[in-house]
Amino acid sequence: MLLAELAETSRDVAATPARSAKVSLLARLFRAAEPAEAPVIITYLAGRLPQRKIGVGWSVLKEPHPPAAVPRLAVLEVDAALSAIAAVSGKGALSERKRLVGGLLEAATEQEQRFLLGLLGGEPRQGTLDALAVEGLAAATGAASADVRRAVMLGGSLGAVAEVLLEHGPSALAGFRLQVGRPVLPMLAHTARDVDEALDKLGPCAVEEKLDGIRVQVHRDADGVRIWTRTLDEITDRLPEVVAAARELPVGRAVLDGEVIALAGDGRPQPFQEVSGRVGSRLDVAAAHVALPLSAVYFDLLAVDGRDLLELPLSARHEELARVVPLPLRVRRLVVADPADTETRNAAREFAEDTLARGHEGVVVKGLDAVYSAGRRGASWLKVKPVHTLHLVVLAAEWGHGRRTGRLSNLHLGARRPDGSFAMLGKTFKGLTDSLLAWQTERLQQLAVSREPWGVTVRPELVVEIAFDGVQRSSRYPEGVTLRFARVLRYRDDKTADEADTVEAVHALHR
Repeated sequence: MLLAELAETSRDVAATPARSAKVSLLARLFRAAEPAEAPVIITYLAGRLPQRKIGVGWSVLKEPHPPAAVPRLAVLEVDAALSAIAAVSGKGALSERKRLVGGLLEAATEQEQRFLLGLLGGEPRQGTLDALAVEGLAAATGAASADVRRAVMLGGSLGAVAEVLLEHGPSALAGFRLQVGRPVLPMLAHTARDVDEALDKLGPCAVEEKLDGIRVQVHRDADGVRIWTRTLDEITDRLPEVVAAARELPVGRAVLDGEVIALAGDGRPQPFQEVSGRVGSRLDVAAAHVALPLSAVYFDLLAVDGRDLLELPLSARHEELARVVPLPLRVRRLVVADPADTETRNAAREFAEDTLARGHEGVVVKGLDAVYSAGRRGASWLKVKPVHTLHLVVLAAEWGHGRRTGRLSNLHLGARRPDGSFAMLGKTFKGLTDSLLAWQTERLQQLAVSREPWGVTVRPELVVEIAFDGVQRSSRYPEGVTLRFARVLRYRDDKTADEADTVEAVHALHR
Protein backbone atom coordinates (compact mmCIF):
# COMPACT_ATOMS: atom_id res chain seq x y z
CA MET A 1 0.00 0.00 0.00
CA LEU A 2 1.18 3.50 -0.81
CA LEU A 3 1.53 6.00 2.00
CA ALA A 4 -0.66 8.32 -0.08
CA GLU A 5 -3.67 6.02 0.42
CA LEU A 6 -3.12 6.05 4.17
CA ALA A 7 -2.62 9.83 4.28
CA GLU A 8 -5.78 10.38 2.23
CA THR A 9 -7.82 8.14 4.52
CA SER A 10 -6.41 9.91 7.57
CA ARG A 11 -7.44 13.27 6.11
CA ASP A 12 -10.93 12.04 5.17
CA VAL A 13 -11.53 10.47 8.59
CA ALA A 14 -10.53 13.74 10.24
CA ALA A 15 -13.00 15.65 8.09
CA THR A 16 -15.86 13.20 8.64
CA PRO A 17 -18.03 13.74 11.74
CA ALA A 18 -20.20 10.63 11.41
CA ARG A 19 -18.87 7.52 13.14
CA SER A 20 -20.40 5.19 10.54
CA ALA A 21 -18.67 7.08 7.74
CA LYS A 22 -15.33 6.91 9.58
CA VAL A 23 -15.74 3.14 9.96
CA SER A 24 -16.59 2.81 6.27
CA LEU A 25 -13.43 4.70 5.26
CA LEU A 26 -11.28 2.51 7.51
CA ALA A 27 -12.90 -0.67 6.21
CA ARG A 28 -12.06 0.36 2.64
CA LEU A 29 -8.45 0.99 3.68
CA PHE A 30 -8.12 -2.38 5.42
CA ARG A 31 -9.57 -4.23 2.43
CA ALA A 32 -6.77 -2.78 0.30
CA ALA A 33 -4.02 -3.59 2.82
CA GLU A 34 -1.72 -6.59 2.89
CA PRO A 35 -1.71 -8.47 6.22
CA ALA A 36 1.90 -7.50 6.97
CA GLU A 37 1.02 -3.83 6.51
CA ALA A 38 -1.82 -3.84 9.03
CA PRO A 39 0.20 -3.29 12.25
CA VAL A 40 1.96 -0.25 10.77
CA ILE A 41 -1.22 1.20 9.27
CA ILE A 42 -3.09 0.94 12.57
CA THR A 43 -0.23 2.48 14.52
CA TYR A 44 0.06 5.41 12.10
CA LEU A 45 -3.69 6.04 12.13
CA ALA A 46 -3.57 6.27 15.92
CA GLY A 47 -0.88 8.95 15.64
CA ARG A 48 1.92 6.72 16.96
CA LEU A 49 5.13 5.23 15.64
CA PRO A 50 5.99 1.52 15.95
CA GLN A 51 9.50 2.71 16.91
CA ARG A 52 7.94 4.97 19.61
CA LYS A 53 10.82 7.50 19.53
CA ILE A 54 13.28 8.05 16.70
CA GLY A 55 15.30 10.98 18.06
CA VAL A 56 13.80 13.59 15.73
CA GLY A 57 12.61 16.92 17.11
CA TRP A 58 11.40 20.22 15.76
CA SER A 59 14.94 21.33 14.89
CA VAL A 60 14.94 18.58 12.25
CA LEU A 61 11.32 18.82 11.14
CA LYS A 62 11.23 22.61 10.67
CA GLU A 63 13.47 22.56 7.58
CA PRO A 64 11.40 22.71 4.36
CA HIS A 65 11.85 20.07 1.67
CA PRO A 66 10.51 20.09 -1.91
CA PRO A 67 7.72 17.50 -2.25
CA ALA A 68 7.65 14.73 -4.84
CA ALA A 69 5.34 15.20 -7.78
CA VAL A 70 3.73 11.75 -7.66
CA PRO A 71 3.24 9.29 -4.80
CA ARG A 72 5.58 6.31 -4.71
CA LEU A 73 6.35 5.70 -1.01
CA ALA A 74 5.01 2.40 0.33
CA VAL A 75 3.88 2.11 3.95
CA LEU A 76 6.44 -0.58 4.81
CA GLU A 77 9.15 1.43 3.04
CA VAL A 78 8.39 4.39 5.32
CA ASP A 79 8.44 2.12 8.38
CA ALA A 80 11.87 0.80 7.36
CA ALA A 81 13.13 4.35 6.84
CA LEU A 82 11.95 5.41 10.31
CA SER A 83 13.60 2.33 11.85
CA ALA A 84 16.85 3.34 10.16
CA ILE A 85 16.53 6.85 11.58
CA ALA A 86 15.84 5.48 15.05
CA ALA A 87 18.96 3.30 14.84
CA VAL A 88 21.31 6.26 14.21
CA SER A 89 23.62 6.96 17.15
CA GLY A 90 27.05 8.24 18.04
CA LYS A 91 29.00 11.17 16.71
CA GLY A 92 27.24 13.08 13.97
CA ALA A 93 23.90 11.44 14.76
CA LEU A 94 21.90 14.66 14.44
CA SER A 95 23.22 15.52 10.99
CA GLU A 96 22.66 11.94 9.83
CA ARG A 97 19.08 11.97 11.10
CA LYS A 98 18.52 15.27 9.29
CA ARG A 99 19.85 13.73 6.09
CA LEU A 100 17.64 10.66 6.38
CA VAL A 101 14.53 12.66 7.31
CA GLY A 102 15.20 15.01 4.41
CA GLY A 103 15.47 12.10 2.00
CA LEU A 104 12.21 10.63 3.26
CA LEU A 105 10.31 13.94 3.01
CA GLU A 106 11.62 14.68 -0.46
CA ALA A 107 10.31 11.29 -1.60
CA ALA A 108 6.85 12.24 -0.26
CA THR A 109 4.14 14.28 -1.96
CA GLU A 110 2.81 17.42 -0.30
CA GLN A 111 -0.08 15.53 1.29
CA GLU A 112 2.24 12.75 2.44
CA GLN A 113 4.61 15.34 3.91
CA ARG A 114 1.78 16.83 5.97
CA PHE A 115 0.87 13.39 7.25
CA LEU A 116 4.49 12.51 8.11
CA LEU A 117 5.19 15.83 9.82
CA GLY A 118 2.09 15.42 11.95
CA LEU A 119 3.06 11.85 12.79
CA LEU A 120 6.64 12.73 13.68
CA GLY A 121 5.60 15.90 15.51
CA GLY A 122 3.34 13.94 17.82
CA GLU A 123 0.15 15.95 17.42
CA PRO A 124 -3.28 14.30 17.19
CA ARG A 125 -4.83 14.49 13.76
CA GLN A 126 -7.96 12.51 13.06
CA GLY A 127 -9.13 10.83 16.24
CA THR A 128 -8.83 7.33 14.76
CA LEU A 129 -9.09 5.49 18.04
CA ASP A 130 -8.60 1.77 18.42
CA ALA A 131 -12.35 1.29 18.83
CA LEU A 132 -12.95 2.70 15.34
CA ALA A 133 -10.18 0.54 13.90
CA VAL A 134 -11.79 -2.54 15.48
CA GLU A 135 -15.09 -1.72 13.77
CA GLY A 136 -13.34 -1.01 10.49
CA LEU A 137 -11.54 -4.36 10.61
CA ALA A 138 -14.78 -6.15 11.39
CA ALA A 139 -16.54 -4.47 8.45
CA ALA A 140 -13.63 -5.24 6.12
CA THR A 141 -13.50 -8.95 6.97
CA GLY A 142 -17.05 -9.88 7.91
CA ALA A 143 -16.07 -10.61 11.50
CA ALA A 144 -18.22 -9.64 14.49
CA SER A 145 -16.96 -6.50 16.21
CA ALA A 146 -17.27 -8.21 19.61
CA ASP A 147 -15.05 -11.09 18.41
CA VAL A 148 -12.40 -8.69 17.10
CA ARG A 149 -12.52 -6.69 20.33
CA ARG A 150 -12.09 -9.80 22.49
CA ALA A 151 -9.19 -11.02 20.36
CA VAL A 152 -7.47 -7.66 20.80
CA MET A 153 -8.00 -7.83 24.56
CA LEU A 154 -6.43 -11.26 24.78
CA GLY A 155 -3.88 -10.89 22.00
CA GLY A 156 -2.48 -7.71 23.50
CA SER A 157 -2.10 -5.88 20.18
CA LEU A 158 -4.64 -4.59 17.68
CA GLY A 159 -1.97 -4.73 14.98
CA ALA A 160 -1.21 -8.40 15.63
CA VAL A 161 -4.91 -9.29 15.54
CA ALA A 162 -5.40 -7.28 12.34
CA GLU A 163 -2.57 -9.09 10.60
CA VAL A 164 -3.97 -12.53 11.49
CA LEU A 165 -7.53 -11.50 10.67
CA LEU A 166 -6.64 -10.13 7.24
CA GLU A 167 -4.58 -13.20 6.39
CA HIS A 168 -6.76 -16.01 7.76
CA GLY A 169 -10.25 -14.57 8.19
CA PRO A 170 -12.69 -14.41 11.13
CA SER A 171 -12.22 -18.05 12.17
CA ALA A 172 -8.66 -17.22 13.25
CA LEU A 173 -9.94 -15.01 16.06
CA ALA A 174 -10.74 -18.06 18.17
CA GLY A 175 -7.00 -18.64 18.52
CA PHE A 176 -6.63 -15.60 20.78
CA ARG A 177 -7.01 -16.80 24.36
CA LEU A 178 -5.59 -15.73 27.69
CA GLN A 179 -2.20 -17.41 28.00
CA VAL A 180 0.40 -17.20 30.72
CA GLY A 181 3.41 -15.61 29.06
CA ARG A 182 1.41 -13.49 26.60
CA PRO A 183 0.32 -10.13 28.04
CA VAL A 184 -3.18 -8.76 27.64
CA LEU A 185 -4.17 -5.13 27.52
CA PRO A 186 -5.10 -3.93 31.02
CA MET A 187 -8.57 -2.89 32.08
CA LEU A 188 -8.76 0.87 32.56
CA ALA A 189 -11.00 3.17 34.58
CA HIS A 190 -13.28 6.06 33.80
CA THR A 191 -13.29 9.13 36.03
CA ALA A 192 -15.78 10.13 38.72
CA ARG A 193 -15.98 13.59 40.25
CA ASP A 194 -15.91 12.27 43.80
CA VAL A 195 -16.47 9.14 45.89
CA ASP A 196 -20.20 9.81 46.29
CA GLU A 197 -20.71 9.95 42.52
CA ALA A 198 -18.83 6.67 42.12
CA LEU A 199 -20.88 4.96 44.82
CA ASP A 200 -24.14 6.16 43.26
CA LYS A 201 -23.14 4.81 39.85
CA LEU A 202 -21.77 1.43 40.91
CA GLY A 203 -23.79 0.21 43.88
CA PRO A 204 -22.00 -2.52 45.90
CA CYS A 205 -18.32 -1.93 45.30
CA ALA A 206 -14.79 -1.90 46.64
CA VAL A 207 -12.84 1.31 47.20
CA GLU A 208 -9.14 0.69 46.53
CA GLU A 209 -6.06 2.85 46.90
CA LYS A 210 -4.89 4.29 43.58
CA LEU A 211 -1.12 3.97 43.67
CA ASP A 212 1.00 6.42 41.68
CA GLY A 213 3.41 3.85 40.30
CA ILE A 214 4.03 1.86 37.12
CA ARG A 215 1.18 -0.45 36.09
CA VAL A 216 2.51 -3.98 35.67
CA GLN A 217 1.20 -7.35 34.59
CA VAL A 218 3.16 -10.20 36.14
CA HIS A 219 3.06 -13.68 34.58
CA ARG A 220 4.27 -16.59 36.71
CA ASP A 221 4.83 -20.03 35.14
CA ALA A 222 6.57 -22.33 37.66
CA ASP A 223 9.89 -20.57 38.30
CA GLY A 224 9.56 -18.46 35.16
CA VAL A 225 8.39 -14.87 35.74
CA ARG A 226 7.84 -12.18 33.11
CA ILE A 227 6.67 -8.60 33.62
CA TRP A 228 5.03 -6.15 31.22
CA THR A 229 3.92 -2.53 31.51
CA ARG A 230 0.45 -1.25 30.60
CA THR A 231 1.76 -0.54 27.09
CA LEU A 232 2.99 -4.15 26.88
CA ASP A 233 6.70 -3.34 27.04
CA GLU A 234 8.55 -6.17 28.76
CA ILE A 235 10.61 -4.99 31.76
CA THR A 236 11.39 -8.31 33.46
CA ASP A 237 15.16 -7.81 33.53
CA ARG A 238 14.79 -4.39 35.23
CA LEU A 239 12.83 -5.63 38.25
CA PRO A 240 14.75 -8.49 39.88
CA GLU A 241 13.12 -7.89 43.27
CA VAL A 242 9.63 -8.17 41.78
CA VAL A 243 10.63 -11.38 40.00
CA ALA A 244 12.00 -12.84 43.25
CA ALA A 245 8.85 -11.93 45.20
CA ALA A 246 6.59 -13.44 42.51
CA ARG A 247 8.50 -16.73 42.75
CA GLU A 248 7.64 -16.90 46.45
CA LEU A 249 3.89 -16.87 45.85
CA PRO A 250 2.16 -20.19 46.61
CA VAL A 251 1.00 -20.77 43.05
CA GLY A 252 2.25 -22.58 39.97
CA ARG A 253 0.85 -20.44 37.17
CA ALA A 254 -0.78 -17.03 37.46
CA VAL A 255 -1.37 -13.67 35.76
CA LEU A 256 -1.43 -10.76 38.22
CA ASP A 257 -2.34 -7.10 37.73
CA GLY A 258 -0.87 -4.39 39.93
CA GLU A 259 1.48 -1.45 40.37
CA VAL A 260 5.18 -1.19 41.07
CA ILE A 261 5.97 1.46 43.67
CA ALA A 262 8.79 2.59 45.94
CA LEU A 263 8.25 3.37 49.60
CA ALA A 264 10.28 5.70 51.79
CA GLY A 265 11.35 4.73 55.31
CA ASP A 266 8.16 6.20 56.77
CA GLY A 267 6.03 4.11 54.43
CA ARG A 268 5.04 7.00 52.17
CA PRO A 269 5.30 6.46 48.41
CA GLN A 270 8.21 7.95 46.52
CA PRO A 271 7.39 10.30 43.59
CA PHE A 272 6.26 8.72 40.35
CA GLN A 273 9.21 10.20 38.49
CA GLU A 274 11.70 8.35 40.68
CA VAL A 275 9.87 5.06 40.16
CA SER A 276 9.65 5.71 36.43
CA GLY A 277 13.36 6.50 36.26
CA ARG A 278 14.21 3.30 38.10
CA VAL A 279 11.98 1.15 35.88
CA GLY A 280 13.46 2.84 32.81
CA SER A 281 17.03 2.12 33.92
CA ARG A 282 18.58 -0.55 31.70
CA LEU A 283 22.30 -0.24 32.40
CA ASP A 284 23.30 -1.00 35.99
CA VAL A 285 20.13 -2.66 37.26
CA ALA A 286 21.86 -4.00 40.39
CA ALA A 287 22.99 -0.53 41.47
CA ALA A 288 19.58 0.95 40.65
CA HIS A 289 17.95 -1.76 42.75
CA VAL A 290 20.13 -0.87 45.73
CA ALA A 291 19.49 2.86 45.29
CA LEU A 292 15.70 2.52 44.96
CA PRO A 293 14.19 -0.89 45.74
CA LEU A 294 10.73 -1.43 44.30
CA SER A 295 7.85 -3.68 45.20
CA ALA A 296 4.74 -4.82 43.38
CA VAL A 297 1.33 -4.31 44.97
CA TYR A 298 -1.45 -6.34 43.33
CA PHE A 299 -5.15 -5.61 42.97
CA ASP A 300 -6.35 -8.27 40.52
CA LEU A 301 -5.79 -11.86 39.41
CA LEU A 302 -6.61 -12.75 35.79
CA ALA A 303 -5.63 -16.41 35.72
CA VAL A 304 -4.45 -19.02 38.20
CA ASP A 305 -3.27 -22.61 37.77
CA GLY A 306 -4.89 -23.13 34.38
CA ARG A 307 -8.13 -21.25 35.13
CA ASP A 308 -9.11 -18.10 33.22
CA LEU A 309 -10.74 -15.69 35.71
CA LEU A 310 -11.61 -12.84 33.34
CA GLU A 311 -15.33 -13.56 33.30
CA LEU A 312 -15.63 -13.94 37.07
CA PRO A 313 -16.95 -10.97 39.09
CA LEU A 314 -14.42 -8.85 40.95
CA SER A 315 -15.54 -10.28 44.29
CA ALA A 316 -14.63 -13.80 43.17
CA ARG A 317 -11.36 -12.74 41.58
CA HIS A 318 -10.35 -10.98 44.77
CA GLU A 319 -11.04 -14.11 46.81
CA GLU A 320 -8.60 -15.95 44.57
CA LEU A 321 -6.12 -13.08 44.82
CA ALA A 322 -6.26 -13.14 48.61
CA ARG A 323 -5.62 -16.89 48.54
CA VAL A 324 -2.32 -16.60 46.64
CA VAL A 325 -1.02 -13.09 47.46
CA PRO A 326 -0.24 -12.10 51.09
CA LEU A 327 -1.77 -8.92 52.50
CA PRO A 328 1.42 -6.76 52.33
CA LEU A 329 1.48 -7.33 48.55
CA ARG A 330 -2.21 -6.51 48.04
CA VAL A 331 -3.64 -3.04 47.61
CA ARG A 332 -5.58 -1.64 50.59
CA ARG A 333 -9.32 -1.70 49.99
CA LEU A 334 -12.66 -1.12 51.67
CA VAL A 335 -15.70 -3.15 50.62
CA VAL A 336 -18.90 -1.08 50.43
CA ALA A 337 -21.71 -3.62 50.46
CA ASP A 338 -24.50 -1.04 50.82
CA PRO A 339 -23.66 2.40 49.41
CA ALA A 340 -27.06 3.72 50.58
CA ASP A 341 -26.05 3.31 54.20
CA THR A 342 -24.90 6.66 55.64
CA GLU A 343 -22.28 5.17 57.91
CA THR A 344 -20.85 3.12 55.06
CA ARG A 345 -20.64 6.17 52.77
CA ASN A 346 -18.84 8.11 55.47
CA ALA A 347 -16.36 5.25 55.83
CA ALA A 348 -15.73 5.30 52.07
CA ARG A 349 -15.07 9.05 52.12
CA GLU A 350 -12.73 8.67 55.11
CA PHE A 351 -10.88 5.86 53.34
CA ALA A 352 -10.34 8.10 50.31
CA GLU A 353 -9.16 11.01 52.48
CA ASP A 354 -6.80 8.73 54.39
CA THR A 355 -5.41 7.39 51.12
CA LEU A 356 -4.55 10.92 49.99
CA ALA A 357 -3.04 11.69 53.41
CA ARG A 358 -0.84 8.60 53.04
CA GLY A 359 0.60 10.16 49.88
CA HIS A 360 -1.22 8.13 47.25
CA GLU A 361 -2.88 9.45 44.10
CA GLY A 362 -6.52 8.83 44.97
CA VAL A 363 -8.86 5.84 44.89
CA VAL A 364 -10.42 3.52 42.32
CA VAL A 365 -14.00 2.43 43.01
CA LYS A 366 -14.86 -0.94 41.44
CA GLY A 367 -18.19 -2.71 41.11
CA LEU A 368 -18.14 -6.04 42.94
CA ASP A 369 -19.92 -7.77 40.06
CA ALA A 370 -17.56 -6.40 37.37
CA VAL A 371 -15.80 -8.82 35.02
CA TYR A 372 -12.30 -7.94 33.81
CA SER A 373 -12.72 -6.08 30.51
CA ALA A 374 -9.16 -6.31 29.23
CA GLY A 375 -8.09 -3.38 27.11
CA ARG A 376 -11.20 -1.28 27.80
CA ARG A 377 -12.23 1.57 30.06
CA GLY A 378 -14.88 -0.29 31.94
CA ALA A 379 -17.76 1.74 33.36
CA SER A 380 -17.51 -0.47 36.45
CA TRP A 381 -14.11 1.00 37.42
CA LEU A 382 -14.13 4.68 38.39
CA LYS A 383 -11.04 6.58 39.48
CA VAL A 384 -11.35 9.49 41.88
CA LYS A 385 -8.39 11.79 42.36
CA PRO A 386 -7.90 15.51 42.91
CA VAL A 387 -7.21 17.58 39.81
CA HIS A 388 -4.71 20.41 40.29
CA THR A 389 -5.04 23.67 38.40
CA LEU A 390 -2.73 26.63 37.91
CA HIS A 391 -3.10 29.98 36.20
CA LEU A 392 -0.07 30.31 33.95
CA VAL A 393 1.13 32.74 31.31
CA VAL A 394 1.59 31.85 27.64
CA LEU A 395 5.19 32.61 26.65
CA ALA A 396 5.21 31.21 23.10
CA ALA A 397 3.31 28.87 20.79
CA GLU A 398 4.32 26.47 18.02
CA TRP A 399 2.59 25.99 14.69
CA GLY A 400 0.53 22.80 14.53
CA HIS A 401 0.73 19.94 12.07
CA GLY A 402 -1.83 17.81 10.26
CA ARG A 403 -5.33 19.11 10.91
CA ARG A 404 -3.80 21.90 13.01
CA THR A 405 -1.63 23.19 10.20
CA GLY A 406 -1.86 26.98 10.03
CA ARG A 407 -2.87 27.28 13.69
CA LEU A 408 -0.78 28.03 16.74
CA SER A 409 -1.13 24.95 18.87
CA ASN A 410 1.58 23.86 21.32
CA LEU A 411 1.66 26.42 24.16
CA HIS A 412 4.78 27.27 26.18
CA LEU A 413 3.63 27.82 29.78
CA GLY A 414 5.27 30.02 32.41
CA ALA A 415 4.94 30.73 36.14
CA ARG A 416 5.74 34.06 37.76
CA ARG A 417 9.13 34.61 39.43
CA PRO A 418 9.65 37.03 42.36
CA ASP A 419 11.31 39.56 40.03
CA GLY A 420 8.27 39.63 37.73
CA SER A 421 9.79 37.51 34.97
CA PHE A 422 8.39 34.11 33.99
CA ALA A 423 9.92 30.62 34.13
CA MET A 424 8.84 28.09 31.54
CA LEU A 425 7.31 24.95 33.07
CA GLY A 426 6.50 22.96 29.96
CA LYS A 427 4.26 22.76 26.91
CA THR A 428 0.79 21.48 26.05
CA PHE A 429 -1.50 21.22 23.05
CA LYS A 430 -4.12 19.14 24.87
CA GLY A 431 -7.65 20.31 25.65
CA LEU A 432 -7.85 22.76 22.76
CA THR A 433 -11.10 22.81 20.79
CA ASP A 434 -11.21 24.00 17.19
CA SER A 435 -12.80 27.28 18.23
CA LEU A 436 -10.18 27.82 20.94
CA LEU A 437 -7.39 27.06 18.45
CA ALA A 438 -8.77 29.64 16.05
CA TRP A 439 -9.11 32.27 18.78
CA GLN A 440 -5.66 31.75 20.27
CA THR A 441 -4.00 31.76 16.82
CA GLU A 442 -5.36 35.23 16.17
CA ARG A 443 -4.72 36.53 19.69
CA LEU A 444 -1.16 35.18 19.99
CA GLN A 445 -0.17 36.69 16.68
CA GLN A 446 -1.35 40.04 18.02
CA LEU A 447 0.93 39.54 21.05
CA ALA A 448 3.92 38.25 19.05
CA VAL A 449 7.29 39.88 19.69
CA SER A 450 9.22 37.54 17.39
CA ARG A 451 8.29 35.11 14.66
CA GLU A 452 10.23 31.97 13.85
CA PRO A 453 9.58 29.06 11.46
CA TRP A 454 8.46 26.97 14.47
CA GLY A 455 6.03 29.58 15.87
CA VAL A 456 5.90 32.85 17.80
CA THR A 457 7.26 34.27 21.04
CA VAL A 458 4.67 36.52 22.67
CA ARG A 459 4.38 39.23 25.27
CA PRO A 460 3.65 37.48 28.59
CA GLU A 461 0.12 38.81 28.99
CA LEU A 462 -2.29 35.98 28.25
CA VAL A 463 -3.31 33.89 31.29
CA VAL A 464 -4.54 30.33 30.76
CA GLU A 465 -5.99 27.94 33.32
CA ILE A 466 -4.18 24.61 33.17
CA ALA A 467 -5.23 21.31 34.73
CA PHE A 468 -2.53 18.75 35.50
CA ASP A 469 -1.98 15.60 37.50
CA GLY A 470 1.14 16.59 39.40
CA VAL A 471 4.54 18.26 39.39
CA GLN A 472 7.75 16.36 38.67
CA ARG A 473 11.43 17.14 38.39
CA SER A 474 12.83 18.01 34.97
CA SER A 475 16.27 19.20 33.95
CA ARG A 476 14.77 20.52 30.70
CA TYR A 477 13.19 23.59 32.28
CA PRO A 478 14.88 26.42 34.22
CA GLU A 479 13.19 25.85 37.59
CA GLY A 480 13.89 22.12 37.49
CA VAL A 481 10.21 21.10 37.48
CA THR A 482 7.44 20.49 34.96
CA LEU A 483 3.76 19.56 34.95
CA ARG A 484 2.43 16.04 34.41
CA PHE A 485 -0.36 15.65 31.83
CA ALA A 486 -1.01 19.37 31.45
CA ARG A 487 -4.11 20.35 29.50
CA VAL A 488 -5.93 23.60 28.78
CA LEU A 489 -9.18 24.27 30.64
CA ARG A 490 -9.85 27.85 29.54
CA TYR A 491 -8.32 31.27 29.06
CA ARG A 492 -8.73 33.73 31.93
CA ASP A 493 -9.41 37.16 30.48
CA ASP A 494 -10.32 38.29 33.99
CA LYS A 495 -6.75 37.80 35.22
CA THR A 496 -3.57 39.72 34.43
CA ALA A 497 -0.10 38.23 34.23
CA ASP A 498 0.64 39.73 37.65
CA GLU A 499 -2.04 37.44 39.06
CA ALA A 500 -0.59 34.28 37.55
CA ASP A 501 0.61 31.54 39.91
CA THR A 502 4.18 31.73 41.13
CA VAL A 503 7.14 29.44 40.77
CA GLU A 504 7.09 29.02 44.55
CA ALA A 505 3.51 27.73 44.38
CA VAL A 506 4.60 25.14 41.83
CA HIS A 507 7.56 24.06 43.97
CA ALA A 508 5.22 23.78 46.96
CA LEU A 509 3.03 21.36 44.99
CA HIS A 510 6.11 19.35 44.12
CA ARG A 511 7.17 19.18 47.75
